[in-house]
Amino acid sequence: MSDGIDLRDLAIGDAGWLIQQHAELYARDEGFDASFEALVAEILAEYIHTRDPACERAWIAWDGEQRLGSIFCVKGPEPGQAKLRLFLLTPAARGRGLGKRLLDACITYARDKGYREMVLWTHASHRAACALYEKAGFTCIDSHPVTSFGQRLEEQTWKLNLT
Repeated sequence: MSDGIDLRDLAIGDAGWLIQQHAELYARDEGFDASFEALVAEILAEYIHTRDPACERAWIAWDGEQRLGSIFCVKGPEPGQAKLRLFLLTPAARGRGLGKRLLDACITYARDKGYREMVLWTHASHRAACALYEKAGFTCIDSHPVTSFGQRLEEQTWKLNLT
C-alpha cells in the first residue's frame, strides 16, 4: 500500500508486544488493572495453541520496523460465527485510516471464509472503535454496566451480518 504500512500475520514477538501494548495503553487511558493484561495473554495463548489456519487469521500492522496495531478474526462460539478480537491501534497510528483498513481486512476475510456473522465485545468508552464498527454496519445488540478490570464500565456486544 502507498502509505508504507504492511499488514502481516502474527509472528514471533508479536504476542508479547500485543500483551504489553494492551496492558500499558488501557492502564494509562482507562485505569484498567493487571487482570486485563492477563486476559489479553490468555486470548493470545489460546490463539497460538488452537488457531485453525483454514478460518482464523491475525493482522499486525507494521510501518517499517514499528508495529502500529492489530486485529484478529477467530471462530465464534456458534457455527458460522466469526469473532473479532484484539483490535488495537497505538496512539501514533490513530487518525491515519489504519483502523478502517484493519477492520475492512478482518470483515473481508470473514466473508471470504463463509462466516454468516461477526460478533465482538467491547466497552462504550471505546468511542472511536465503536464509531468504526457502526460505520462498517455493525449493530450494538447488548449494552449493560459491569465492573471489570478494576473499573465500572458499559460492556457491549456488537454484531454484523456478513451474508
